[in-house]
Amino acid sequence: MNIAQEQTQHCIDVCNSLLRGELSAVEAYSQVIHRFASEPQAGTLIHIRDEHLWAVDRLRHNVREMGGDPDTDSGAWGALVKTLQGTANLLGENSALHVLEQGEKHGRNEYREALADDEVLAECKQMIRGDLLPRTEQHLITLERLGNP
Repeated sequence: MNIAQEQTQHCIDVCNSLLRGELSAVEAYSQVIHRFASEPQAGTLIHIRDEHLWAVDRLRHNVREMGGDPDTDSGAWGALVKTLQGTANLLGENSALHVLEQGEKHGRNEYREALADDEVLAECKQMIRGDLLPRTEQHLITLERLGNP
């Protein structure tokens, strides 16, 4: 494997890691939306979940464009998030929103790490910087507003 192939494979691995995080976010929001079904916040949470679905599609497409196979599930991280979110849902609305907020912060950090990684391809960084990270930062603002009306 030459240097360009190694860099592409590294970028595929990073994007698949980001993809697993986005799949985990979709799962977490789906759980919370179910709990908030009759609350006014449900529409906002559905919108954020749909943006995570968009990010899933974007990352899958990106991995395919690089010649890789996109991951299909959230893996171990998703299982942990499901457990945490399920417990938070039992504790109440503020706990559920807090877990979502922590997940968004984790995602933001993952995107920032990818941007700082010299081996991540410029096209991937452009997608993260231009689309994925700004949406994650907006999600945090929205969740903070929901948690502190």
